[in-house]
Amino acid sequence: MTCPDCGAPTLAFAVPEQYRDALPGESPGAEICTRCLVLRPVADPPAEVPDFTTVGDAVPSNDEAAVPFVLMVGLIPSLATNRAEISELLASVERAGTDPLLALDRLADDPSVDAEADLRARRRQLEQLL
Repeated sequence: MTCPDCGAPTLAFAVPEQYRDALPGESPGAEICTRCLVLRPVADPPAEVPDFTTVGDAVPSNDEAAVPFVLMVGLIPSLATNRAEISELLASVERAGTDPLLALDRLADDPSVDAEADLRARRRQLEQLL
């Protein structure tokens, strides 16, 4: 599919049960734009786990870290509203063996990404809030 905001390809994926509370609505899946990083619920996600590195090289290649990382990145534009969910997702990424703030820095440096939110500013805010 393509992003209705910027026209870039999107990446759809099933959201494991433990992370579904982070998504708005009752959808079992989500999609993230590979350019602007807008996250949207998906009612019929694919069964197979996608290659999350297509979003950017900074996204963890380990699925256990990639799913919560991508969800966290998608929720960052509404940091104040999603603070609890983002905190839980950050902890999940860390438990899976990835430094989420370092990965966020690398994603902010990726020239193919034009995120809706200022990732560097959000990273600083994350450090202050958490």
